[in-house]
Amino acid sequence: MIVLVRHGRTAANAAGLLLGRADPALDDEGARQADDLSAACAPLDVARIVTSPLGRCRQTAAAIATAAPGAPVEVDTRWIELDYGDLDGRPVAEVPAETWGAFRADVTWQPPGGESLAALGARVRDACGDLVDEARERDVVVVSHVSPIKAAVAWALGVGDEVAWRMWVAPASVSRIGFTGHVPSLRGFNDLSHLG
Repeated sequence: MIVLVRHGRTAANAAGLLLGRADPALDDEGARQADDLSAACAPLDVARIVTSPLGRCRQTAAAIATAAPGAPVEVDTRWIELDYGDLDGRPVAEVPAETWGAFRADVTWQPPGGESLAALGARVRDACGDLVDEARERDVVVVSHVSPIKAAVAWALGVGDEVAWRMWVAPASVSRIGFTGHVPSLRGFNDLSHLG
């Protein structure tokens, strides 16, 4: 099983800011969420933990690792958040409607200095493909961000990157991708039942 975990909350998340490659730490609530995620992952048969290189994911992965003794924590840059370019750190409500319209209309559109959903989708599909054999036998926990998790779900469902606009992925949520042979299928999405 690929167990997709979104990192715990940061102050930027709580403030409604677009958070791409900026690298704030977890806030106090995010640290509590990471501990709850650790408890949720304790019953799993974790082969390894893969994490985005950004600090908020690495902090969350470190908490999960306490419940998975012996499971290595590995950084994979393909799981980093979408690069929002010049939009990074801006309040979501202040992004012009025409910018959102361009983003939603074309998966190859990218914000100035940023990355397209299509480019993100390609790197995440590649990362998912590399986990299939191992995840068919044991659990691989991937600690990542909103956009890569949406791209992984799209990969599991066999749909295009545009489906990202139809999903909500909460902080500290868990989604699961299982396999029938080598064919992925979505087994759980945006689960928050572990949060205290």
